[in-house]
Amino acid sequence: MKRFLLLSVWMLCVGVNPPAHAEKADSEQPTKVEADRMAYDDVKQINTFSGNVVLTRGTMIMKAGKLVVTQDPAGYQYATLLAPAGGVATFRQKRDGGPNLWVEGQAERIEYDGKAEVVKLFSNAKIRRLEGNKPTDEVEGEFISYDSRAEFFTVNNAPAGNAKNGSGRIRAVIQPRTESKGQ
Repeated sequence: MKRFLLLSVWMLCVGVNPPAHAEKADSEQPTKVEADRMAYDDVKQINTFSGNVVLTRGTMIMKAGKLVVTQDPAGYQYATLLAPAGGVATFRQKRDGGPNLWVEGQAERIEYDGKAEVVKLFSNAKIRRLEGNKPTDEVEGEFISYDSRAEFFTVNNAPAGNAKNGSGRIRAVIQPRTESKGQ
């Protein structure tokens, strides 16, 4: 019954508010990084940035204390962001589907797969979808996987990405959707 109720609520939200995908143009943009330090291993194709790191790719902005970027032979980039001491790593990206739609998240560790356009957040993870500055949906848990192409979230109560009994709870806040009446 609980599963049916959750599925019904989710389908209602998706039906009333069609999904908006991450800004399509972002995947065609160069990746820019600012940091205090950088170490580059050309043989292994690994860049390590540390100290007040800011990664920008189109409308996507990621911030962290440390960033490790690898590149596969096909040119796809993968990033791991680690939170600064006492803080969190963050990301923010514009979504297609409207002029001021955003998604933002934070966690102690964030992994970004540039090929699949999937962001994974580990430990104290939170994601919010926004219209301007107004949150429309919020989820939090120990692990969140966010597929920006499909606008699909998976949230679990354990940092390894699986669900464990007794490991805490996930939380979701889904705001009511109102259709504008043509006045």
